[in-house]
This record gives sequence, structure tokens and C-alpha cells, in this order.
Amino acid sequence: MTETATQQTDSLPLAAGFTPEAWRNLCLELGAPPFRAKQLWNWIAYHLVDDWSRMSNIPGALRKQLAARSLITALKVSERTTAPDGVTKYLLACGDGELIESVLIPTQERHTLCVSTQAGCPFGCAFCASGAAGLVRNLAAGEIVEQVYTAARDIRIAPNAAPDARPDNIVFMGMGEPLANYDNTITAIRVLNEPGGLNIGARRITVSTCGVVPGIRKLSGEGLQIELSVSLHAPDDKLRNELMPVNNLWPLHELIEACADYTALTGRIITYEYTLIAGRNDQPHHADALTRLLRYQQCRINLIPLSPVPHFTGNAPTAANCARFQAILTRAGINTTLRNSRGSGADAACGQLRLRRRHS
Repeated sequence: MTETATQQTDSLPLAAGFTPEAWRNLCLELGAPPFRAKQLWNWIAYHLVDDWSRMSNIPGALRKQLAARSLITALKVSERTTAPDGVTKYLLACGDGELIESVLIPTQERHTLCVSTQAGCPFGCAFCASGAAGLVRNLAAGEIVEQVYTAARDIRIAPNAAPDARPDNIVFMGMGEPLANYDNTITAIRVLNEPGGLNIGARRITVSTCGVVPGIRKLSGEGLQIELSVSLHAPDDKLRNELMPVNNLWPLHELIEACADYTALTGRIITYEYTLIAGRNDQPHHADALTRLLRYQQCRINLIPLSPVPHFTGNAPTAANCARFQAILTRAGINTTLRNSRGSGADAACGQLRLRRRHS
């Protein structure tokens, strides 16, 4: 499925996706001194420049060579929508005109950015707008990273912002399945985590998967201390097959085993995301089944009341039903959080803004 997804269509690689090693290799190819690679990395990954001419210590001739070999920017902000609670949704146009989304979620203490890894999604979860039109293509590593750079530039122009301000947390929970675009996702993480650039700590980076078991197992060997979040949404195969077709490929017993092995190998505790849908998966017997499924695993559960999407007829449960569900899990000793929905005024659920634009 992922092997046939089309990559970014521009013929030139994207500068935002270059690691320091990639800059060194390019400078070697161009006959430029090795120290130029560090300068270029600094301009792109720390100062976030989007114009070669702003690189004041790079010779003009080299800048021309670089412009002929790579794109310094590929994304344009097509729409920027801010909800009353401060959540900002970006609709970004890629070089081929495809639209993707990212969401900046501010609090008093930090900025969290949710980024996309694919244009669309191949897995078609019932209540997710990202996969409503299927998968168009994978995003290049540079397109993933540039979503972060776009938000960081906005953060830096805010009143009293530090000149090196950037998102504090990155969550790969936007459009698409990160582990179905594995190599580009890992490259983007390494670029964002790299010292001398934005230097976002690995433990402040979360990858979310719908349950791609081979990707989870491969990720456990990367040596990255990132957080892993798994979309669960059902405590048994029958219901999960209905809500999440990926379960037909990797059923719950395979998924839970892979997650337990991930924790054993990395020492990182997995967070399970569970969207509560009134009358479908929010009843006490569902909570009891969920405790039986996870009772032997060290984990966390995030409960998320459903955000309405046009193509799904479900509704969020009442606050009382949500609290009841949480109480059952808590009594069973499972670390459980009931998450408040934010950004509803900005169509902040994954894929909603893109879906609205495509149908307008």
C-alpha cells in the first residue's frame, strides 16, 4: 500500500528535509568547503530562512548552485484559521497543488503542533476526515519538516517571542498514517531533533499510528526516545473492524503484542487513543472489555469525545457517560485522561479543512 503511494512531485529535493549529513554531501558534490554545510544547516534549520538571498555569509555563486539543486520552500499557506481558543489551523498548498493540514495548539506553557505525513490516508477510519477521499501520496520529509518551520515563523513574530522560539511539542497526528510513510517520517524526526536546528527533544515528539504493526516493530529498533500513540477506539476485533479497517490486516492480538514488545525494547510507555462514540463504544461493557485487553500492559489511555465529521453519523457521548467510562478504567488501575476537544471553530479535526476546500 505504502510502496505504491506517489512521492512529492517536484523534481528537486526540499532543503527542509536535509540532515546535516545531506548538506555535507551536497557541499562536497558542489566543491564547496565543508564548513559551508554547517552554515547552510544553521540558516535553514535554525533561522528558518525561506529565501536563498538572505544567507548573507554564503557566496552568491554557491547560492545559485544551491537554488538549482534544491527547493528552499515548497509549502504556501493557502488558509490560516484561528479558533476563539487560539488553536490555529493551517491549510498548506504543496508544490503540486495538493493540500495538507497542520494545527498549532497553544497553552500558557507551550505550543504543540500537529503535522501531517500524507496527503489523504489509505486506511479509511470511519470517523476520520483525512481518509474520506483516500490516499493521494506520501509527503516528502521536507514537506513534513516545513510544516513545523511554517508554524515556528508565526510563533517568532508574536509579541515578546524569543528570536529562536519554536513549537515545544510535535505530534504526528495530522493527515495520513506516519508509519505508512516510514522513511520520510523518520528523516523528518531526525531533522527536527538535530542539535543546532530546532533541536526539539525526542520525548517531545509523538508518532501516532492506527495500528501498523510492522511499522511499530521497525520503530522499536530506531533508537529514538520518542513517544508512541496508538489509535485503538474499540476493545474487540468485531467493533474495531467496523471502525478501523486496518484491524483486518493486523488484528488486536497482533497489535497489543507489538505494543508490549515496543515498551519492553524501548522503555517507553505507549498511549492508546480511544475516541468515544455515543452508543457504539462508550458503554460500561466496552470499558470492562478494554480493561481486560490492557490490564497486563503498562500504558496510558486518552479518551477523546468524538469530533463531528460530515461523513460519519456518530455523536459524542454525554459528559456523564464519558466520566463513567473513565471511572471504570481508573478503578482498574489504568492511567486514563479524558481530553477536552479544542479548535472546533477552526475545523481542527484532521482533514476537515482540506475536505471542505475540496468540496467547495
